[in-house]
Amino acid sequence: MYFEANVAALFLDRFHFSYFSQIKQTIKFNVALALSCECICNLLLQHLQINKPYSNFNVNVFYWSTASRPQFTNCPTMIVMVGLPARGKTYISKKLTRYLNWIGVPTQVFNLGQYRREVLQTYKNYEFFRPDNEEAMKIRKSVSDKCTSQVLDATNTTRERRGVIINFAKEKGYKVFFIESVCDDPEIIEANTMQVKLSSPDYENYDKEEALVDFLKRIDCYKMSYVPLDEEKDRHLSFIKIFNVGSRYLVNRVQDHIQSRIVYYLMNIHVTPRSIYLSRHGESELNLLGRIGGDTGLSSQGQKYAKALAEFIRGQSIKDLKVWTSHMKRTIQTAEALGVPYEQWKALNEIDAGVCEEMTYEEIQATHPEEFALRDQDKYRYRYPKGESYEDLVHRLEPVIMELERQENVLVICHQAVMRCLLAYFLDKSEDDLPYLKCPLHTVLKLTPLAYGCKVESFYLNIQAVNTHRDRPTNVNVARKPEEALQTVPEHL
Repeated sequence: MYFEANVAALFLDRFHFSYFSQIKQTIKFNVALALSCECICNLLLQHLQINKPYSNFNVNVFYWSTASRPQFTNCPTMIVMVGLPARGKTYISKKLTRYLNWIGVPTQVFNLGQYRREVLQTYKNYEFFRPDNEEAMKIRKSVSDKCTSQVLDATNTTRERRGVIINFAKEKGYKVFFIESVCDDPEIIEANTMQVKLSSPDYENYDKEEALVDFLKRIDCYKMSYVPLDEEKDRHLSFIKIFNVGSRYLVNRVQDHIQSRIVYYLMNIHVTPRSIYLSRHGESELNLLGRIGGDTGLSSQGQKYAKALAEFIRGQSIKDLKVWTSHMKRTIQTAEALGVPYEQWKALNEIDAGVCEEMTYEEIQATHPEEFALRDQDKYRYRYPKGESYEDLVHRLEPVIMELERQENVLVICHQAVMRCLLAYFLDKSEDDLPYLKCPLHTVLKLTPLAYGCKVESFYLNIQAVNTHRDRPTNVNVARKPEEALQTVPEHL
């Protein structure tokens, strides 16, 4: 998939839309957009109209926040992608969106190419993208018209067109941050073109060689009007320029915390082929008893798994593999069997269950029934008394994610809650899904990052272990019966 326009954008923050009327209905709506900017303003306005259920209501807009959710910005931020086709804009947009969602900044990707295909059912050739093609410009205008009545009729690759976005942002009180991907390395461009662009729906009925020729001519069409960001002429703008997939960076006028985090993230990612292996520790003594947390060693089955894991890793013949563990006995004992150096991360320690440490679910229900119900109601944000929530754990794990993005092949031996958080990052899972991801004992997950996603392979090493996964029960009311609360508790000794 490619960007029709050479500028794409993300629009981030969380809004609360209140519709004041006789029933005073309140609706929470996440506005977070990443889109090619030929219709960025139109799409935003359309989004507001679609989510306005009663046309006679007045709309008040203000930021939605809770005490438990950190607020990274004091106003919405538009992140605008800039660059020629086959420069990795879609890759960067999707990866950045996934990261922002994971740290709690709701973000979504919109691609103008999809909107264009709805209007233009059949793609002919590169001539459509010539700036002097009047018929094509009418079609591109109709794409914008399809979004709303307001039209931004341009490819948005020039300084003037970027000015349209900046003016729109000023009107709405938004910040703007540009990310330009610059690439003049023929090998990188060819690899990106062959791997991603030729699989675009535009080239379904094309011969591979014909598709390549057409796409390269399409790039030439874009070059006719493309004006890169200039560190002198655009010095008043906030931006980062990424050269040749991270060989060099130019950062200008970073305005706030969220922009600095975006820059830091982009300077840590790379496209070198690699795999990340995730495994929980071997079965522990407390796992056998159905007790959460604690810091006990491995059971006899857990020790067998440690040996099986070592054999599995040797069989993979992984080049320059690094091994990471938590500071807890069960992960260290699992790593010891590998017979290789390993690095301990305190950030990889299991979620802190506070006053519930080393208790069974039955004991928690008996002594803290209200807390048990509250956790079932919102498992992601619920914080154990004197302990942590999954949301806390995600923020604790952010340095781990940054370092994983910098590394090549890594084996992470961790814990159930930690593995769920890491898996949710790579698979772009929601806050609701994250606490219920299945991460069974004695199973290795191999994650291989791809252009626009992540390939997951699961390896069960055939060493029996207890089940520690508890699904959300049907009844999460505080007044529920004990048997309803314990409905999904796995069996244990």
